[in-house]
Amino acid sequence: MTTGAIRLTFLEQIVERLERVGGAPVLREVRDGRFVTVTGGELLALVRQARASLATRGLKRGDRCALLAPNGIRWVALDLALMAEGLIVVPLYARQAPGELAGMIKDSTPSLICCSDASLAAELYKSWPAHPPVVLFEAVFSSESAANAPAAPPCRHADHDAVTIIYTSGTSGEPKGAVLNAGNVTFMLGCTNARLDQLMGPRQEPDSVFQYAPFCFAAAWILLLTCLSRNSVLTLSTDLTKLSDELKLAAPNYFVNVPMFLERVRGKVEESIRKRGGWAAAVFTRAQRAYMQRRSGASRPLDSLCLSLANAVMFPAIRKNVGPGLKALICGSAPLATETQLFFVMLGIPVLQVYGLTETTAICTMDDPRHIEPGCVGPAVPGIEMTAADTGEILVRGPNVFPGFWQRPAETAKALEGGWFHTGDQGEVNASGNWRITGRLKNLIILNSGHNVAPEPIEQTLATRLPEAQQVLLVGNQRSFLAALLTTAATNGSSNGLAEGRIRSVLDAVNAGLPHYKQIRAFHVVLEPFSVENGLMTTMGKLKREAISARYAREIEQLYQKKPA
Repeated sequence: MTTGAIRLTFLEQIVERLERVGGAPVLREVRDGRFVTVTGGELLALVRQARASLATRGLKRGDRCALLAPNGIRWVALDLALMAEGLIVVPLYARQAPGELAGMIKDSTPSLICCSDASLAAELYKSWPAHPPVVLFEAVFSSESAANAPAAPPCRHADHDAVTIIYTSGTSGEPKGAVLNAGNVTFMLGCTNARLDQLMGPRQEPDSVFQYAPFCFAAAWILLLTCLSRNSVLTLSTDLTKLSDELKLAAPNYFVNVPMFLERVRGKVEESIRKRGGWAAAVFTRAQRAYMQRRSGASRPLDSLCLSLANAVMFPAIRKNVGPGLKALICGSAPLATETQLFFVMLGIPVLQVYGLTETTAICTMDDPRHIEPGCVGPAVPGIEMTAADTGEILVRGPNVFPGFWQRPAETAKALEGGWFHTGDQGEVNASGNWRITGRLKNLIILNSGHNVAPEPIEQTLATRLPEAQQVLLVGNQRSFLAALLTTAATNGSSNGLAEGRIRSVLDAVNAGLPHYKQIRAFHVVLEPFSVENGLMTTMGKLKREAISARYAREIEQLYQKKPA
């Protein structure tokens, strides 16, 4: 009698690949303009070192361990070590407010907190003096003998075994811990590797990948594990203030982005060309117009000539500045403005959109590199089912759907009602099978006229037309009209370029294309951007709408006491 081959779990696949590549680089950090690199063998040695240290701390399989640190090589080694010991990792964001961190730790009840440095541990202690035991990275990786310990195989996970608890971003209400199991992750790595194989094609040299998003974000963590399981070298950003320089140094083939980052890159390119003025600005403007006309089936000879000139001279220079080795930009976490996606496509840089939630192991849909439809987020990944309910809500089922929220049975039952995961997002699928995300159910603004308004498309349009504004948020629930909060970086108490006349002019242009109930009748300029630090933005750039409305309740009320424009 013969038996079939045992399928390797995602962790076994990663260990096997690291052993196979041995002395080849797999992971590196950017430090002071230079690379700090580890090979497959060196990373495995760090994992052994961490496992030996963890083995002395009385932990048992299934215990939770919190991982509080910025991205880095040691973070990766400790994450792999914790999972290899059969422990459940709770990754936390190092820049999160200490009070929020304390809440997540209390909820997940970890037996140990692994912390990168003493200052982070001190901040946590201030918020919660009775926190669980803390061990610093320095102590975990200090034993030389542990690094030379025998290489024990990783704990073998069954598909239903939990491997991590990732806290959702909490745009409204309290963050919840989404449990992901080994089956979720193993399935998803098969999907991501297949799609990246389509993007990169047959090649001998490793993929060059860049990462700046924190690993407590599900998509960033899945990208990390994908890179560790395939022929690639992943470069980790260590200083967001030097992101542009780090990107040039890393020269990636692809990396994961949020829409806010791509909007800023687009804004900087357009601003730079505007400042140059003259011939360059004129050609670029006509080339953009010609590109859009060509997509709609119309073109003018002079504009087409400018597009040909820009394709030959200007666009290659811009591509080189953005990233000389880029095969594609990958974007997720929120809908990307179609105009921004087309901007990069015009330059010759494809933008692949991905849609998913933490509860779906980060991904439900991925753009097919061979068939991109701007404005869509691609088809459902093979093996995943998606449908739209009567309300337009996207429902998902498949091996990517999480088993539930940590210690929240009622909320788990609600999320998985009827055997489908209820995403809370609204969307529609076209004849090609590509999905478009139209809004978020809980973000719907219901005017007192009874009209329902999805704010996201209008916010995107206004932000595109008014790049001086760092953020745009619509309000108006149970009111008679819509109003907007616009943020800007304050300079000496001024609105830093957001002139009232300019705002009104843009609003008039945007309103002209909208039905009466979707028109924005009032606005207020906030002289401080919404951010993670002030508690008004999630770690991945999503606005906390309820918190913002509460913080600026007085200013919002004043908007509705005035006669609308």
